[in-house]
Amino acid sequence: MAEETPTPDEEAPVPEEALAQDAAAEAPAEEAPAEEAAAEEEPADEPPADEAPAEASSAEAPAEGARPKRRRKPKTAPPRASLTPQERQEQRDAERRRKAAVRRGRRQRERERAQAQRDGAARPEELPSLRGSGSGQQKIRQGVVVSDRAAKTITVRIDVARRHPHYQKVVRTSTTLHAHDEQGDAHIGDTVIVRECRPLSRTKRWRLIEVVERAR
Repeated sequence: MAEETPTPDEEAPVPEEALAQDAAAEAPAEEAPAEEAAAEEEPADEPPADEAPAEASSAEAPAEGARPKRRRKPKTAPPRASLTPQERQEQRDAERRRKAAVRRGRRQRERERAQAQRDGAARPEELPSLRGSGSGQQKIRQGVVVSDRAAKTITVRIDVARRHPHYQKVVRTSTTLHAHDEQGDAHIGDTVIVRECRPLSRTKRWRLIEVVERAR
């Protein structure tokens, strides 16, 4: 019997594993040209090396301008030298002497200006004195002796009668004083005249002048 040859339409089925291997082999071949093309295009897109820092500095400049405080360095005070108490006291004394010299100079200048103003201004005329050329007038009082027990001293009561300035009533008051009686001439009840004098003791500021009327 003659053998039957299969037609193209009736070819044997191909297994799935064989199809998967064929697809894997074709995929790398198709992707390789795309990767090569990407590698060739990358150098064209990169900017030159000398332009990159300029762009970076221009991008950083606004950030620094927006916050200038960050660029400032903190101020650190210089360390103070440790001084002994004697050295600190010497510094205080020197400062006080300097200030005193400044004050003296200022006061001297003020005095000079005031003196110049006084010299330039016209001096006012001197007013005549209300006091006389002689000594002051001593007071004289008349009273009644109320005590002569102390030696060379009498106590005199001075009676004063005056009219009240508002009520117009006569108001009578009295005061006592001690007077010096060198001869012991006045006695209790006598009306005497005394005159003011220099202080003769702790309480005596008056001296007996005359006995006007004797006591009866």
